[in-house]
Amino acid sequence: MRKAILLVADSLGIGYTPDALSFGDQGANTFGHVMQDYKRKNGSYPEIPNLCGLGLISAANKVSEEKLAIETRKIEGAYGAAKELSKGKDTPSGHWEMAGLPVLKDWGYFPKTDNCFPANFVRELTEEAGVPGIIGNCHASGTDIIKVLGEEHMRSGKPICYTSGDSVFQVACHEEIFGLEKLFSFCEIARDLLYKENIGRVIARPFLGSKSENFLRTGNRKDYSIEPETDTLLDVLVANNKRVAAVGKISDIFAHKGISTSTKAIGLKSLIDETLKVMEESPEETLVFTNLVDFDQEYGHRRDPDGYCRALCYLDSRIDDIKEAMSHDDLLIISADHGCDPTWEGTDHTREFVPVIAYKKGIGEVDLGVRDTFADVGQTLASFFKVPPLQVGRCFLDSLA
Repeated sequence: MRKAILLVADSLGIGYTPDALSFGDQGANTFGHVMQDYKRKNGSYPEIPNLCGLGLISAANKVSEEKLAIETRKIEGAYGAAKELSKGKDTPSGHWEMAGLPVLKDWGYFPKTDNCFPANFVRELTEEAGVPGIIGNCHASGTDIIKVLGEEHMRSGKPICYTSGDSVFQVACHEEIFGLEKLFSFCEIARDLLYKENIGRVIARPFLGSKSENFLRTGNRKDYSIEPETDTLLDVLVANNKRVAAVGKISDIFAHKGISTSTKAIGLKSLIDETLKVMEESPEETLVFTNLVDFDQEYGHRRDPDGYCRALCYLDSRIDDIKEAMSHDDLLIISADHGCDPTWEGTDHTREFVPVIAYKKGIGEVDLGVRDTFADVGQTLASFFKVPPLQVGRCFLDSLA
């Protein structure tokens, strides 16, 4: 059996990039600051021996000014760091570039003002959706805004609409009172209206609860992304009789293009469990592509370094499960799509290098260096599956032999 597993630890940046100053992110370091925060509070670094053994510390120390003094006795894996070519620091840009399609044009963004959405768009949206209006209409944290406006939404029937530093229009509605299907329909209308604004994603954010103190977002999130303009690695694989098994929000990120099967899961444990199940059940010549969203959604954006550290430790505890499920010919790659430093100011993503970690059975220590683009991952997978090369990226498969 021959498969590849691509795990995206969503937001696991390892140090700010040379262009981070233009994003306001010079000094950000998601992984390094999470590790240092834990050490300050507990007197020592957290134990992540399996990730260290794959070369994560070595990868981070390549590009970070803040070196982590963690000894790794033996590395069995290939490790490097990659910077981003895409103009943004958002989820679609990171994932598309990883699949060989850097986003070199600007996304549309909403200004950081009150009433940030265009009045014509709001009028068209509310009329077509048949709702009495919207509330929010600002930049906000998703968990904070439902606490502030959730009760008003329940009384008025007006969807809570907000954005962030990403190219995104987010909609929070009560799953039972407003209704899940009505929320999805509202978002589909918004998606159609926002193509001309080049907004990357519209995201449905349902929640439950009876009052501000107990509102909680549910796992029925749904992303409506712009389709990639040209084929990505996923399309090339499917066109050449390979399979792409998407786990988590991968299907939504790629607007369901180039996907053979899609498996939804909620929570880090479930995402890894489902990845293992898909690995076992998928035929040979399958790419198992998983997004581990909790790092970003639950801990990065919420500026929770303790939670982020717990998630890292949990991922570390499951590495052996993934290795054991691999055949001798399988390839594992672990990377990220951007940073989201939980110790940084604000709640937005951070412009950072990402780790590029590769493992196959019998591998020794391999230094992959600093890569010029996330697309090196896609180019390597194209070579692994023996499909035509992508237009962008430099393959490192020969280094793993």
